[in-house]
Amino acid sequence: MKIIIDTNVLVSAAFRDRLPESVILWILAHPEWARIASEEIIREYKEVLRRPKFKLTDAQIQYWRDLIDEAVEIVPVSATVDFPRDRKDAKFLACALAHRVDVLLTGDRDFEDADREINKMKISQFSRFTLDLPENE
Repeated sequence: MKIIIDTNVLVSAAFRDRLPESVILWILAHPEWARIASEEIIREYKEVLRRPKFKLTDAQIQYWRDLIDEAVEIVPVSATVDFPRDRKDAKFLACALAHRVDVLLTGDRDFEDADREINKMKISQFSRFTLDLPENE
């Protein structure tokens, strides 16, 4: 199964250390879940982790950067998607459609209006679907 993790989920995992982190670590421990992202998505992950407002330590940033580098397959995306609701999120939809992902894991409500072909799940939904963890997002 293929999954794309939205940046908001990654950042929540990095600084909250609760359900989002548990879900990501579960995904990493299950190789049947192929973690994919485009170069553009990877750049966004790494840039957002460095933002001062999140107050992540250098060690935390490096930990998550290393996880990204080791666990996420970079895939090409040549198509573009028009997503006027939030243009910076179009790259996630383009990647999801191009590679027919099974799940786009996100907490971003902007994606609710996105293409119906994409299975969008919140952390709490995914945890119930796979981990049998309590819903305390």
